[in-house]
Amino acid sequence: MKGEAGFFLMRIKAVICNCKGLSPSFKNSDMNTLPFDIESDLDVDYAIVHPQLCGMGGNRVMEDALRSAEDDPETFVIVGACEPDTQLKIFQKLFCKTGFSQDHFLPVDIRGATNSEILERLGEKFRERVQPRERRH
Repeated sequence: MKGEAGFFLMRIKAVICNCKGLSPSFKNSDMNTLPFDIESDLDVDYAIVHPQLCGMGGNRVMEDALRSAEDDPETFVIVGACEPDTQLKIFQKLFCKTGFSQDHFLPVDIRGATNSEILERLGEKFRERVQPRERRH
């Protein structure tokens, strides 16, 4: 997280799903501004929004994100979408296919949240998993 003491050695990729933009669970969030908010407030490599991560195109996006991180033990993929256990089930085949460690997958339930609440939830999950360390020289 920016503004906290210490530096993180890891890289974070943020992937957000908005359930086709039709679910009432996402009516409180603005998916047009959310990637900017995430990149501005959280220390991530990038943030993207996809309309349906559990669909064919969304699975390809996730596969690309996981593959690009599979050989980097310092890369985490944080996904804001539906219930975390559901995310783990949906992406189980992709973890096997890409070799991406589930230990580096951070699922976050963002349903019913505003952008600021989504940022809070993502940041909280990030802090749960990662401790600040000093920058390598």
